[in-house]
Amino acid sequence: MAFNCKSIITGVLLSLTITATQAQSTDKFFPKKDLMTIGSYYYPEQWPHAYWERDLKKMGELGFDFTHYGEFAWAYIEPEEGKFDFAWLDEAVELAHKNGIKVIMCTSSPTPPVWLAQKHPEIMMVNENGTTMQHGSRQQISWSSPVYREYVSKMVEAIAKHYANDRRIWGWQLDNEPSHYGQYDYSPAAQKSFQTWLKNKYKAIDSLNKTWGTAFWSIRYGSFDQVRTPNAKELIAQPNPHAVLDFRRFSADEVTDFLGMQYKILRKHIPANQWITTNLMPEHAPVDPTRMTNLDFVTYTKYLVAGYDKGLGTQGFRMGSPTSIAFANDLFRSINGTTGVMELQPGQVNWGKFNPQPIPGTVRMWIWHAFAGGNKFVCNYRFKQPLTGGEQYHYGIISTDGVNLSTSGIEYTNVIKELNGIKKYYDPNAKIPADYAARQAAVLYSPDNRWEQDNQPQTYQWDYLQHLIRYYGSLKQLNAPVDVITEDKDFSKYPVLIAPAYQLLDAKLVERWKQYAEKGGNLILTSRTGQKDRDGKLWEMKWAEPIHNLIGAKIPFYDLMPDTVKGTVLMNNQTFAWNNWADIVEPNSDTQIWGTYTNQFYAGKAAVISRKLGKGTVTFVGPDSDDGSLEKAVLQRVYQQANIPVKNLPEGVILEWRDGFWVGVNYSDKPYNVQLPAKAQVLVGDKSLKTAGVIVWKE
Repeated sequence: MAFNCKSIITGVLLSLTITATQAQSTDKFFPKKDLMTIGSYYYPEQWPHAYWERDLKKMGELGFDFTHYGEFAWAYIEPEEGKFDFAWLDEAVELAHKNGIKVIMCTSSPTPPVWLAQKHPEIMMVNENGTTMQHGSRQQISWSSPVYREYVSKMVEAIAKHYANDRRIWGWQLDNEPSHYGQYDYSPAAQKSFQTWLKNKYKAIDSLNKTWGTAFWSIRYGSFDQVRTPNAKELIAQPNPHAVLDFRRFSADEVTDFLGMQYKILRKHIPANQWITTNLMPEHAPVDPTRMTNLDFVTYTKYLVAGYDKGLGTQGFRMGSPTSIAFANDLFRSINGTTGVMELQPGQVNWGKFNPQPIPGTVRMWIWHAFAGGNKFVCNYRFKQPLTGGEQYHYGIISTDGVNLSTSGIEYTNVIKELNGIKKYYDPNAKIPADYAARQAAVLYSPDNRWEQDNQPQTYQWDYLQHLIRYYGSLKQLNAPVDVITEDKDFSKYPVLIAPAYQLLDAKLVERWKQYAEKGGNLILTSRTGQKDRDGKLWEMKWAEPIHNLIGAKIPFYDLMPDTVKGTVLMNNQTFAWNNWADIVEPNSDTQIWGTYTNQFYAGKAAVISRKLGKGTVTFVGPDSDDGSLEKAVLQRVYQQANIPVKNLPEGVILEWRDGFWVGVNYSDKPYNVQLPAKAQVLVGDKSLKTAGVIVWKE
């Protein structure tokens, strides 16, 4: 039975109404008519006092709406223990206000002053090699240290009281990119806090032993005090996988609690109309942004061009991947309906594997892509290129002479003008186009599954996030609006729901998926799904048996191959290649076979299957490809079966609707002619969308 388009649109509009209701508490901070404001970081403590007035005047003249103070300034805010100095910061706040610039005030917790580090070396984190971090950088501290938390609390309280009723302050940022930059903390403080976390979770040590399977290798514990943080660098063989999963959960909870502590202090003093957030990087696994519902909203940091993201085509390394900003938009916005880009790459940077110049127009494209994804603001890091310190080669809006715009500074100021130019076309009553709304999809993101598979990938080629992105990117090529959600959200809003590599699950989730499909939803499950329970234990039953009835098939085994060997799948009279992971499937008689394996010893076995379930469908995809073409073909067929028309955009081209505006960006190395309705009004760019190009139009 196919989906009825009218019911789809009604459901999506209801979803948008619910989302709007949930976001009302954060919408009050950002008038919709402002669309998206643009700001830039400034560090008065890092520049001669004589430059401040000139720099802030220049920032205002260029049209920047806000700036950002204090995140790395603890040594200036509290130069001696208990002695706080706000005179210099007050002056900087007033200079911003004088030039029409709002201020985001930050807590300085990522950079404790040297007097604190020397007096209390126990506040430092310890990395996996057993090295205690030292003063001289940032994020070198332990979120678990009670001494560090005490000093942070005093510092935050002092800032909060000093600026308690200051109307020049727009909002607050806690810390800066709290993540330890992909590292975990193995300090004594972290170990003690982890033991407490385990006590609270398991209550009795026998419960932990049973869940972790500590009979294996005689790991068994007699008390929680005997449990160490699981560190592979301290062990001959691999650490207990259940301990690793719990330690990663604990680490994410620890930073969430650390930020929540700061939030509570601020909220006691600041006005209700000032918001509080932090900025995170979705690439860094130690932190889980979806846990941070104890803040007003969460923002993200995004750097695309630093040698790590090769993008598409021969020049993709100069633009990054089209899914990078897009995924961050759809993940962070979905947490509670509001997000912003607190830190966006300004151009060339200094810390990458290599640091190329972005293609001209790329920085402008990134800003417009952030707008397309619903962001309330974008903040550039930073206003002036530094002359000293660890980021000398890091671009700013203003180049090294301190006066003239850099190439990216020119692009920023152009976007400010373009955004101001479209505000007069804003229509508060604009409705999402019905055909676009009908394609609404959700991708189920699971930090637990990510952590579990990062620890036990089974092949060096497996990457949970890249597997998810293959489906996510295919949805963007079909021009489907996407929410990246966690399983606590309501599934019924979405005509299409994809749960990639959902290895850890329980009966309750399987039942929710079943009800979702029975009521008309189109569910897509993929490789590795259903193999373990929530604690990472294999089921004492047939392989992945909890999902057998749901998908209408058994999964007798899976296969992995070296990168020099390609498996093949035939589907829709096309051949697709894989070699990362493949679940081999034995479908029931009433389950359709969409794709079959065509080589290896299981040639002829099912690879992709689908079945009707109530009013909806359940599709299972066994293989994981490298290029995403199989994933896209499956999604196209699911939408076709549901009678939901889609577009077929080339990889790299993204078209999004936001607040009555259509926005198109092009990350590919080929131009694309956007098909515009006859009455479309182009506001920015033109329909010939060149590489790193932008188009904005209204219908």
